[in-house]
Amino acid sequence: QAQLVESGGGLVQPGGSLRLTCTASGFIFGSGIMSWYRQAPEKERELVATIDTTGRRTNYADSAKGRFTISRDNAKRTVYLQMNSLKPEDTAVYSCNVRIGTAIAWGQGTQVTVSS
Repeated sequence: QAQLVESGGGLVQPGGSLRLTCTASGFIFGSGIMSWYRQAPEKERELVATIDTTGRRTNYADSAKGRFTISRDNAKRTVYLQMNSLKPEDTAVYSCNVRIGTAIAWGQGTQVTVSS
């Protein structure tokens, strides 16, 4: 059974940086398209970034372009989200997602709060 565990969230001041980590188990990590989503209070869940199985191709939401970087280490079964120049509007629960064919799994999420 696929399991995803996120870490690295916390409280950061505007303009600061955080690196989120998602560690996977229970499936062939190199076969999974990995994504980060976020959900702010009273808002719909939003796709932030996606990375393909090789790590060579990435896609970002407009709100993340130029500030966030998604990467993966298949040997460590881990996907990262480096977030720079954080803004208060980036405050949300960030969740990791894996998709293999039609199968999807989610992590429990990690809270990111951007506030002075």
